[in-house]
Amino acid sequence: MKRIIVRILLIFIALILISAIIMYFKFIQDKPVQAFFIACYAGILLINLIAIVFLVNKNFKDKGKP
Repeated sequence: MKRIIVRILLIFIALILISAIIMYFKFIQDKPVQAFFIACYAGILLINLIAIVFLVNKNFKDKGKP
């Protein structure tokens, strides 16, 4: 169960990172302030998700398969 949760969180991290990079480069020419805010919001969200992955790995008890 722990591996499934961590895998889903890592997929979310990858999707958010890819979409933030795409949106940053899309808005950097016309609206640099909006591009900066997108990068900041994505960074904060990624830091939170990475902290969640760390805490799940540390505290979640995986019973394992018999």
